[in-house]
Amino acid sequence: MTDFIRIFLPIYIAVFVFAVFLLRTFVVWKKTGVNAYLLLKKEGAEGVVARYFKLIPLASILVVVAVTVYPSSYHYFVPLPWFENMPLLKVIGIFLLLTSLIWIWISQAQMGSAWRIGIDRKNKTRLVNSGVFKITRNPIFLGMKVNLLGFFLVMPNAATLAILLSGYIIIQIQVAMEEQHLQKLHGEEYVEYCKQVRRWL
Repeated sequence: MTDFIRIFLPIYIAVFVFAVFLLRTFVVWKKTGVNAYLLLKKEGAEGVVARYFKLIPLASILVVVAVTVYPSSYHYFVPLPWFENMPLLKVIGIFLLLTSLIWIWISQAQMGSAWRIGIDRKNKTRLVNSGVFKITRNPIFLGMKVNLLGFFLVMPNAATLAILLSGYIIIQIQVAMEEQHLQKLHGEEYVEYCKQVRRWL
């Protein structure tokens, strides 16, 4: 792993966590008084998914911290030689990471005060179907998928592959639950929206 990657990834993750999670949560709270982070104290299926959903970014951060502080520890994550020996893939990975960050940030901004992490059953949120939501019903989750792929390409090893695959599975389950909730919340309006816009692309 190059020195550039070891410097780039910690900075990227710090910016990502601040911009996508902390800042956006603060903005929604400031405007509405509602805590947009809803993955705490969930029960049943939602609780299980919420726990794993929180583990994905945590695992990514731990891998990055480990190889940044102790570069020699990288071989413990079982690097994948075929990917490691193709520098172009790392360039593509960096591009995907930066693009996904911008895409997610734009998507969150267009959601405005309706943005949540998790399912909000206490406060009714408006149905957002403009901007990037005309392209995909789940632009933020799409951005997260792209982000996970970029992370793997930049640091291709068994750990990041496991994060990528488990992240994709958890996102699929979370999207299915959120769409079920939105259909109950918005009724026919959401059904019509689903007919016009695909889940992903």
